[in-house]
Amino acid sequence: QVQLVESGGGLVQAGGSLRLSCAASGRIFRLNVMGWYRQAPGKQRELVATITNGGTINYAESVKGRFTISRDNAKNTVYLEMNSLKPEDTAAYYCRLAAVEGVYWGQGTQVTVSS
Repeated sequence: QVQLVESGGGLVQAGGSLRLSCAASGRIFRLNVMGWYRQAPGKQRELVATITNGGTINYAESVKGRFTISRDNAKNTVYLEMNSLKPEDTAAYYCRLAAVEGVYWGQGTQVTVSS
């Protein structure tokens, strides 16, 4: 079983920055994709960014140029640096790990951007 624990959410003013972290523990297959998704009230969960263990990155168009995803394979940790935050970035942010043995989600961390 794999556990994902997110941290780093909070309240920030528009234009500000936050850094999210997600640490994975348990039996983790080396080849995997870690990423961040978000869900705003009344909306579907959407992809924010993903990164493979080899470093291939994918961003949603809405966050390109503002958010940066990275990972530390030795620590099984993925990060999301969020800059120039906008009120529309307000959502619960979820960490996700996908590997051959399954897909796992964290419990979510709230990001609120005030205007």
